Amino acid sequence: MGKKLVMAQKRGETRALCLGVAMVVCAVITYYMLGTTVLPLYQRSVWTQESTCHLIETNIRDQEELEGKKVPQYPCLWVNVSAVGRWAVLYHTEDTRDRNRQCSYIPGSLDNYQMARADVEKVRARFHERQVFYCFSTTRENGTSVLYQRLYGPQALLFSLFWPTFLLTGGLLIIAMVKLNRSLSILAAQK
Repeated sequence: MGKKLVMAQKRGETRALCLGVAMVVCAVITYYMLGTTVLPLYQRSVWTQESTCHLIETNIRDQEELEGKKVPQYPCLWVNVSAVGRWAVLYHTEDTRDRNRQCSYIPGSLDNYQMARADVEKVRARFHERQVFYCFSTTRENGTSVLYQRLYGPQALLFSLFWPTFLLTGGLLIIAMVKLNRSLSILAAQK
């Protein structure tokens, strides 16, 4: 009976040790992936200065107003603000600015024109409710654009590092508990 119990205990310890090592390896791989994808985006982000924006005007640009220009056929919102003592164009995120410089906000669903138009109207109404809000500007002197929300800010970096850290900590704790259990078993067997 005692030999079967020891063998079962060894099998369980081996499985727990494999689980802990697998968790640590997965965490290390995830850290590597985040270090090569998210961290460079965070480091290259120039939108670091938080400032207060005052709404100047909003304009919904429809496809009729944009004919003749190389712009996708969807309604988009154009927002002008006063930030850091100068006039600027507000963009929702870094990606919005990269996708289309003529739109401050691009609706999420572009398949249905009426739903996209309603989404743009809703965002425009929110801007008119809050005339003053926080935005992010670049530290460059001649920058005439600001962001409403940073995609690659410190919160995003911490959020993306949370689960790998949790996985690494859990794996190390499992390994430590298995090692502690083995050493306590050896001590108990010697007495």
